[in-house]
Amino acid sequence: MKYIGQSIPRIDAKAKVKGEAVFASDMVLPNQTYLKMLMARRPHAIVKSVDTREAQALPGVLAVLTSRDVPCNEFGYYSYDQPVLCGPCSKPYADRVRFVGDRVAAVVAESEEIAKAACRLIRVEYEDLPVVTDVEEAMKEDAPILHPDLGSNVFGHHKIYNGDVEAGFRQADVIVEAVYNTPAQEHAFLQPESGLAYIDEAGRVAVVTTGQWGAKDRKQMAHALGLAEDQVRVIYPMTGGAFGGREDISVQIIVALAALKLQQMGHPRPVKVIWTREESMIGHCKRHPIRIFGRWGATKEGKIVAAEVKLLADGGAYKFTTSIVTSNAVINSLGPYEIPNVKVDAYDVYTNNVPRGAFRGFGGPQAVFSAEQMVNKLAVALHLDPVELRMRNLAHEGSLQTMGAPYPPGVTIREATESCAHEAGWKQAETGWALTRKLAQVDPVKPYVRHGLGIACAHKNVGFSYGFLESSSVGIELFGEKEIERAVIHHGASEVGMGVHTVISQMAADALNIPIEKIELVSSDTALAGDSGSVSASRMTFFIGNAIKEGAEKALQAWQDEPHPIHIEHTYHAPLTTAPDPETGQCDPNVAYGYTAQAAEVSVDTETGQVLIDKIYCSIDVGKAINPQQVTGQIEGGLVQSVGYSVMENFIEKEGKVLTPSLSTYLIPTVLDIPPELDIQVLEIPDPRGPWGARGLGEMMLMCLAPAITAAIHDATGVWFDRFPLVPELVLQGLSEKKR
Repeated sequence: MKYIGQSIPRIDAKAKVKGEAVFASDMVLPNQTYLKMLMARRPHAIVKSVDTREAQALPGVLAVLTSRDVPCNEFGYYSYDQPVLCGPCSKPYADRVRFVGDRVAAVVAESEEIAKAACRLIRVEYEDLPVVTDVEEAMKEDAPILHPDLGSNVFGHHKIYNGDVEAGFRQADVIVEAVYNTPAQEHAFLQPESGLAYIDEAGRVAVVTTGQWGAKDRKQMAHALGLAEDQVRVIYPMTGGAFGGREDISVQIIVALAALKLQQMGHPRPVKVIWTREESMIGHCKRHPIRIFGRWGATKEGKIVAAEVKLLADGGAYKFTTSIVTSNAVINSLGPYEIPNVKVDAYDVYTNNVPRGAFRGFGGPQAVFSAEQMVNKLAVALHLDPVELRMRNLAHEGSLQTMGAPYPPGVTIREATESCAHEAGWKQAETGWALTRKLAQVDPVKPYVRHGLGIACAHKNVGFSYGFLESSSVGIELFGEKEIERAVIHHGASEVGMGVHTVISQMAADALNIPIEKIELVSSDTALAGDSGSVSASRMTFFIGNAIKEGAEKALQAWQDEPHPIHIEHTYHAPLTTAPDPETGQCDPNVAYGYTAQAAEVSVDTETGQVLIDKIYCSIDVGKAINPQQVTGQIEGGLVQSVGYSVMENFIEKEGKVLTPSLSTYLIPTVLDIPPELDIQVLEIPDPRGPWGARGLGEMMLMCLAPAITAAIHDATGVWFDRFPLVPELVLQGLSEKKR
C-alpha cells in the first residue's frame, strides 16, 4: 500500500475546522488556579527588593513567587544565563533585569483577574543601569556589561577562513562593498505562550504547553526546579504556530514552579497561565537583527574569486539559540557558490533588547540577503545577467563547500535556479542566460508607478550542524494475530501546524504496508515517547522518516520471528558531521541541504513609497513530496510570511523598550497582502540520504525572497536598498536620496 506521494487529508483537519482540536490554552482541569507574571518593563536594572506583602494579603491569592522560591534560578537553551525570576537570591547577578520582559515575580490566584490585581500590588525597588541596544556600541570596551561574570558583551565568535582572501581580491576586476542591516521579526503565533501544570498520578510535575522539543524543555525545567528529569513530564497538545520561537522556554518553568509550590503548601491544584499578546511581544524571542559588512570580488569573466564578510548578531539580553543561529548564518553568508578565497567573522553580542532566538530560516535569511545582494550588484557592475552570473558560480555535485568538505550528495541548486528562471522569463542561449521579456517599467496608466523583476537563490541546512549527533527515536508496536490489525507509533514530534503527524502516519503506513487507518500515534508526551528531536531546522520529516523506515523493517522482521504483539524501539543515527576547526572554521557541517530559487515582480509607487509584490516565482527541490498538498500549503504559507518579513513587519525598539507591542502597531500580512500570483514549482530530485528521497522543506521559503524583492526594486527604480522591511517611509527616503 503506497501512501508516499499521496495528498491524503490532514488527520487533524476536521478537529481544527470544527473547533474540537485541543490546544494548551484550551485545557481546563478541575479546581484549576491561575497565574500571572510581573514583567520588569525596564531594560536594565538591579532588583534591590521585592515586597509581596500587599499582594499576598489580597483575598483569592494563593501564592506569590519570587527569585528566592526557585531552587536553581537559571535556564537557557545551551547556556544557563537567564534567571527564572529576577531578584535577590544565591545565584550571582540573578538580581538583574536585562530586558523589558524579564520576569520578577508571579502570582497564583483563584482567578486571572485576582492574579492581575495582585501583580499590581507587588512593590519592586529598582536601581536602573545604563542601557546598550546597538551591537557596535555593545562591543566597545566602555559599554555597559550585561553579564558581569562574563566580562564582555561578546559571547561568540564564528569564522570561515579559506584560501587567501587578499590575493583573491587582487585577481578581481570588480569589487563590491556594502553594509546591510536586517530586522528583528516577531513570530506572531496564532496561539500565545501558555501552560497548564499539575502533579500527575506518578508524582511528577506535568506541564501541558506549547513547544518544539519536549526532551529539551524537560531538561531545562528539571535543572531550574532542582529535580531529576524523570520527575518532569512535558506534554504538547496542538500548538498554534512555532516557526522556531517555541524552541526557547517562556512560561514552562514558572508554571511548573507554581504547581510545586501549591503541593508544598499542602493543597496541590493545577495552575494555568496564558500570556497576553503584549506579554508575548515583549517577553519572548524575536528573529535576530544582523549587521553585515560585505566585500566581494569577481573577474570580468564572471567568476567570484573572493568574499570577506563580518556579521554582528544582536542576541538581545540572553543567549537563547543565538550561537547556533549565527553559526548557520556564517554558512549562508557566502551562498551556495564556489568561492576559492573567503574570510568570514561573525560575533554574538548581548544587548538590552528583547532576546533573539530561532526563527524560520535560522540565520539563513539574514545572511542570504547579504550574499544575494552582493551577487546581484556584481552582475550589474559586470554588465552580466544575474542568472548567468549565478550559473557561472553555483555549486554542483562534488563541489567543495567553503568550509572545505564536499557538499552532501544531492546538490540541486542549479536545477532549482534554472526552474525559477525559466518560469520568470529567462532563457538559456549559446551566449548564456538572458531575460527574454521585459516588464514595462513605467506604468502607462499610473506613470508614478515603476515595475521591476528580481531573482535570488539559496540553500538551507536540513538538521542541526557542526558535529551535533543528529538522531531521532521512535517506538513501534504491532498488534494482531495472523495479520497486523493495529500499529502504534510512539514519537516525540510536536505538531506545530505543519502537518507532521499526518506525514508520520503516511510514512508509517507505507513502511509497514498496512492501511493508514490502522496507524495510531502516541505523541509529544515525554512520559510516553522517546526523543525524536526538535521540530526545527527543517529536520523532522527527514530524520523521523528515516527512523520510521528503518524501525519498520525491524518491526516487520520481528513480526515474522517473535510472538505477538511486537514492541521495538529504534533510533536513527544520521551521518556524522564535524565541528569547526577553532582557527579556520573548516569542517563538514551538515547532513543534507534543501535548495530554492525565488523571483519577484514588484510595483513601486514613487509618490507614496508603497511596494506591492505582484507575483512570486518559487522553485524548491523537496526531494520527494510525501504529501503534495501539504508541501504546496507549506510553500504558500512560508512565502506569505516572507512577504511580511520583507515589506511589512517593522518591529521597533528604542532604548530597549518595544514600541510595537501589539498587532495593531506591528503589522503582519492579511489575506489582502498576499501577492495575486504565486508560481510554485515543486521539484522532486531524490536526496540520497532522505527517507524515500525527501528533503527538509519548512524553512526554504524564507531564505531568499527579500533579496529578490530588493533586486526587483532596483530594476524598477535604480535604487539599491540595503536594509528592510521595505516600509513606505524607507522606500521614499531611498528614492529621495537618489533624486538629490
